[in-house]
Order: sequence, then C-alpha cells, then structure tokens
Amino acid sequence: MRWGLSLPLLALNLVVLRLLLLPLAPFPALFLTAALIAFLLDLPCRWLSARGLPRWLAISLVVLSAVLALLLAAITLVPRLIDQLSQLISALPRWLVAAESWVNQLQVWAQGRGLPTEFGDLSSDLITRTSRVISQLSQQLLSVLGATLGVTINTVIVLVLAVFLLLGGESIAAGLAGWLPPPWRERVTGTLERTFRGYFAGQVLLALILSLGQILVFTLLRIPYGVLFAVAIGVTTLIPYASAFTIVLVSLLLALEDPRTGLEILAAAIVVGQVVDQVVQPRLMGKIVGLQPAWLLISLPLGARLGDLFGFGQLLGLLLAVPAASSLKTLIDAARSEPARGAAALSPPQAGSPSP
Repeated sequence: MRWGLSLPLLALNLVVLRLLLLPLAPFPALFLTAALIAFLLDLPCRWLSARGLPRWLAISLVVLSAVLALLLAAITLVPRLIDQLSQLISALPRWLVAAESWVNQLQVWAQGRGLPTEFGDLSSDLITRTSRVISQLSQQLLSVLGATLGVTINTVIVLVLAVFLLLGGESIAAGLAGWLPPPWRERVTGTLERTFRGYFAGQVLLALILSLGQILVFTLLRIPYGVLFAVAIGVTTLIPYASAFTIVLVSLLLALEDPRTGLEILAAAIVVGQVVDQVVQPRLMGKIVGLQPAWLLISLPLGARLGDLFGFGQLLGLLLAVPAASSLKTLIDAARSEPARGAAALSPPQAGSPSP
C-alpha cells in the first residue's frame, strides 16, 4: 500500500511544483544555471583553500580569473566564430544547390538501372527551401540583435547569483538538507555533491580539451569553418552522444561541396575524439555516472521533456538529466540495500557459527 500510494503522491507534488515554477520563469532556469557555475567555480576555490588561502581570497582569485578568461575569449575567439558563422550562412544556399545536384545524379543512376525513384519532388523541395532557409536565418539574426539587452541582463543576473551561491552555498545546502530525514541527510547531500560536481567538472574539461584539440587539427588541415565546427563539436560534448551527431552533420555539410573535405573532417574528429575518450576521459570522469547506455538514452529525452514542462528549458534538462539519473540510481540502490542489511542483522545465527 505504501508503494502504491507513493506514485500518485509524487505525481501530485510534481503537478503542484510545476504550477509554482511556471509563473516564475525564467528565474528557476537562471538559478539552476548559476548553481552549476558556482559548482564549477567551487572546485578551484576548495583547492586554493586547501593550500592555505582564506576562503574570501580564494573566491576573489577564482572569480577574477574566470572573468578574465571570459574577456579573453570574447576578444579573441568570439569575433572569429561570428565571422565564420556569417560565412557559413552565406554558403548554405550554395550547399543546397550542391545537394540538389547530388539528388539529380542519384535519380539518373537509379533510372538507368530500372529502380523506382521519387527524387524529383525532393529536388524541387530543396530549391524552395533555399529561400526559406535564408529568410529564417535573417529573421533569427534580427531577433538575436533585438534580444541583446535581455540576454545581457540575464547574464548579469546569473553571474551575480553564482557569486552569491559561491559565498553562501554551503549554508543554503545545509538548510535544504535539514528537511530530509536524519538517516538519509548525509547520504543524499554527499551523493548529489559528488555526482553533480564530478560530472560537470569532468564534462567541461573534456569539452575544453576536445575543442582545443580539434581547433589545432582542423587548422593544420585547413578545414573550412574549422574553429566554428570545433567549438560546436566540443560544446555538444556536454550532452552524451550529441557530439557524434554533430560530427556526422558537419561532415555531411562539407561533403556536399567537397567529399574529400567531408571525409577529412570526419576522420580527424573521430581520431581526436577517440584520443580524448580513451586517454583523458577515464582519468577525469572515472565511474562517476555509473549508468548503462540504455538508461542514458532514456534519461536524455526524459530530462528534456521535464525541463520543458517545468520551465527550465530543454537544453538545461538535457544537461541535468545524466547526473540526476545517476544520483537517483545511487540512492535507490542504497534504499534497496538497507532492508537487506537490517534483515541480515536481525536473523538468528546459523548452527555452528560463532555467536556475536
């Protein structure tokens, strides 16, 4: 009866939580983003504090270093990304024309061998989508320019919240943990802290290493839009299996104009990715997640759906899905092992076994 009543009570609480969070949007998403940033910045703060620096001085140094790193990236990397993005947008119609040529050649090849073909509609559809893509991209660029003020305000709010959470996050976490039952208080907080901190710290470092490695390789190979594609592949590493989809998509785009370039970027991205996965990832991540691939594939769309329902956004839901599922699995395993330990402790000793 207890397990049967838990599901409707959980569903009722989730509905009430959704009704409370939706009117507050986008503040819950900003708060979660600030909490993740504070999580990451707290790692070097703890390292500096362990070396004898006062907590306030460690926080000041870490925040100042993070701000300088962002300014350096904004000065050196962002202009190049914007330039390559504009070039990519200009090249999209030419790539669609190349795709149409490939479709026409495929149709001729299929007709010559007596195979049924319906590529004519696809070819004409590609022509009509060319102007549609250009108009959509121009509208999106205008909307981005119009939303610059709102994005700037939200960024400032996130950074300020992250600094305050970095200063008083431990007391806030202790206050929230006080609502948990005493036997589970330390276990829940320890599991969440270890899983989330280790997962996001490892993923961010992997994304940085992968981006830098691919920027170097793509530059040496003179891949068109190499910096833009390298950063896109590195950023999508934060979501499991998303970088593989990005690599295939980028390779297909470049192969439309030059098949050799598409194969080069595919091979280079796979080689760099395998080096990072086999050499760097085991040292950084270890067995933090502890989820089977099937559960990872289930948790990702579920996290995106829950993020959309509760007003956090699908992207934030995807980022939180894996560590949340891993923490939930760890706590469920611990809850299942508790009754077994209690039963073993209360069971009478077997014949011939020494009494305690």
